[in-house]
Amino acid sequence: MKFTSHAFAAAVVASALVLPGTTHAAALDQFKSFVAGTKSARGEFTQQQLSKSKSGKAAPVSSGSFVFARPGKFIWTYQKPYEQLLQADGETLYIYDKDLNQVTTRKLGNALGSSPAAILFGSNDLEKNFTLSEAGERDGAEWLTAVPKAKDTTFEQIGIGLKGGVPVAMELKDQFGQVSLLKFTNFQRNPALGAQQFRFEVPKGADVVSQ
Repeated sequence: MKFTSHAFAAAVVASALVLPGTTHAAALDQFKSFVAGTKSARGEFTQQQLSKSKSGKAAPVSSGSFVFARPGKFIWTYQKPYEQLLQADGETLYIYDKDLNQVTTRKLGNALGSSPAAILFGSNDLEKNFTLSEAGERDGAEWLTAVPKAKDTTFEQIGIGLKGGVPVAMELKDQFGQVSLLKFTNFQRNPALGAQQFRFEVPKGADVVSQ
């Protein structure tokens, strides 16, 4: 089941130095400092849908790594339980399904605007697309809530947990009330990235489908 990776892809197309003194700062202050001072980053993540299945079993946990450079350039790699790659070069989004050996391409356009991906990968003008508000402290992090101003987005609310000036978690609540939790580790701000870092190369023998 590849719900988590496809949900993240849909969110994309449908819609490090820690600053001193920010460890206990309010979430909004930490977030604004992060956005203003972070041009690129890399790290690792886990992702899980919090609502249980009809059988009562917890949803499987996906994990992988990411690297991004603002605006609109990123490599989001799912390694477990299935291998899948989401990569964007600022203009085109490439989704590579290793099992199918198929690449799906989509124009990135302005789709990042009010999607969860914009929090990490988009431009610095986030308050143009989101209403931001403090959401208190929880699980050792300061949280804020981002509500998309657009009405036709996949997600109705995004929670962002910050600690030490960087995001450590995101909660994505969709229009059906389902919540997915992303947790970030080994978050490195502004690493040195190669000029060709985000250039996508189609794997040998893969089918390419444009949407």
